[in-house]
Amino acid sequence: MLAKGFRVLGHAVRDEPHMFVVSVVGSVLFSILTIATAFVSGAVVGRIVVPALDRGHVATGTLLLAGLAILAISLGKIVGIFGRRLGAGAMQFNLQAKYRRAVTRRYLRLPLAWHQRHPTGTLLSNANADVESAWYPIAPFPFAVGTVVMLVVAVVSLFVTDWAMALVGVAIFPALLGVNVAYSRRMAPRVARAQQLRAEVSAVAHESFDGALVIKTMGREASETERFAAKAVELRDAMIQVGRVRALFDPVLDALPSAGTLAVLVVGGWRYRQGAADVSEVVSVAFLFTVLAFPVRAIGWVLAELPRSVVGWERIRHVLDAEGDTVYGDTDLPGTGPAALRFTGVGFAYAAEDGAGPGVLTDVTFDVPAGRTVALVGPTGSGKSTIAALAARLVDPVSGVVELDGADVRDLTQDALVRSTALVAQVPFVFDDTIRGNITLDRPGIDDGAAWRALRLAQADGFVGHLADGLDTTVGERGTSLSGGQRQRLTIARALAGAPRLLVLDDATSAVDPRVEAAILAALRRADGATQPASILVVAYRRATIALADEVVYVERGRVVARGTHSELLDRAPGYADLVTAYEKAEEEREREHAFDGDRLDDGSDDGLDDRLDEKSVSA
Repeated sequence: MLAKGFRVLGHAVRDEPHMFVVSVVGSVLFSILTIATAFVSGAVVGRIVVPALDRGHVATGTLLLAGLAILAISLGKIVGIFGRRLGAGAMQFNLQAKYRRAVTRRYLRLPLAWHQRHPTGTLLSNANADVESAWYPIAPFPFAVGTVVMLVVAVVSLFVTDWAMALVGVAIFPALLGVNVAYSRRMAPRVARAQQLRAEVSAVAHESFDGALVIKTMGREASETERFAAKAVELRDAMIQVGRVRALFDPVLDALPSAGTLAVLVVGGWRYRQGAADVSEVVSVAFLFTVLAFPVRAIGWVLAELPRSVVGWERIRHVLDAEGDTVYGDTDLPGTGPAALRFTGVGFAYAAEDGAGPGVLTDVTFDVPAGRTVALVGPTGSGKSTIAALAARLVDPVSGVVELDGADVRDLTQDALVRSTALVAQVPFVFDDTIRGNITLDRPGIDDGAAWRALRLAQADGFVGHLADGLDTTVGERGTSLSGGQRQRLTIARALAGAPRLLVLDDATSAVDPRVEAAILAALRRADGATQPASILVVAYRRATIALADEVVYVERGRVVARGTHSELLDRAPGYADLVTAYEKAEEEREREHAFDGDRLDDGSDDGLDDRLDEKSVSA
């Protein structure tokens, strides 16, 4: 543990050499002047105070000289403390900021499959608590380095002053080191357990917050409270174990320097009676032990925090050393207009932690001709969302090829892929930003004109136009001030603003009124040159949406079962006919239950009265 801990500290020194030098110079200055204080104090007592008590008076010049000496040393120590703390603080916070950014950048580069294997709460803990823990010893570290210099100078000074009293110091300092080693060995596994539980508590909390709607809808508040409480109790117990070990060793570490001071006084008194040491030497050595007690403790702080630091560092390295980056090729995709998409013998399986996972797709082959709309239909769990993710290259196939305009998507540059494709997922994600910020995402070339064109295509210009601040309206965390359908239309507008050549809609209109959904698809089909028309792959289940498609691809259990027009599949694919009919009946039932006698907005809002209330609340 000590070896690993010192390697972590070595990384810190290499990453922040300048701040380390500033802090160590300040610490060494403080340490040397602290030792000087001991000898100046001994000289003042032995040569000024004791003679003054014997003679009954003292010269003014002598007192002034002693005061100036003490003042000069104190000012020097202030400068040393300032440099030490400023350097150590800057070093610690710079390291924390650097590695938070490094972890976050690594998250963004790692593929979607890696994120799916790691709970969000753990990832949050890696970027926050683990980074803090890794660099927690940095604050006392320069002080401890200066203390080592102080100890070397102090031991030499002790032997120069009196060998018998020096032997006490030689005995005390190894004892301190031995206690710290025992402390670190017992603390390491307990700290590791506590760090892991911190991540688990964070994960449970994140799941509860993220799933608040489901929890409240299902009335599971009590069970979620119990689940979180159980993890919190585990963390509490683990922290208590850490506290018990600390409570056992901290008093010992604090008492050893004080015990050394008492031992020096006993030995010093014996040496004084023998005439081998004078008052100045006894006072200097005793005072030296007194002032060494706190700096020596700095070594204990560093050693005590090393187990926690090592655990945090290893958890950070787990992220930074993770493999599986998405590798892009060097092929550009020139040209304009709709792009053709083709799947040829595509197979896919989601990898588990052990590298093996269940197969999701098997020998999937179909194409989306340039400028055409293809509806992807299938029961839940048939692999539709996986096909959508493969089309946008969020994941790569295990076998087979996904091509865009004849080029394997794995050979395309990242810029070419981003320019050419856009995916709108099932669950719309809206940032805590303005509507403009959510559409443009600071992408170059997307101005307000492009934003409004995208909103019109997504049938979202109506409700945005009714908002008091228009594009400048802040929509709240995850778009809480918008209805479900409004969030979906906003994310569709975000995708369209980049003028993609292939648009993939993964059930992206499920919360939108069927008439609005039909209007969106119709607008995309007749898009003018101002908004680049795109080929469309849409995961659909509504009959009206499917009817707008040029072709339907029906999948079951990860395989393409049938292809053709809607009417053709109704005749020759019984599973397709049953599925579409079931969806249609469910939709009709939903329409009857939620009918509001003309309360829908003129823009075809999906949520009717809810949309109207939402727009008023956003305006307010």
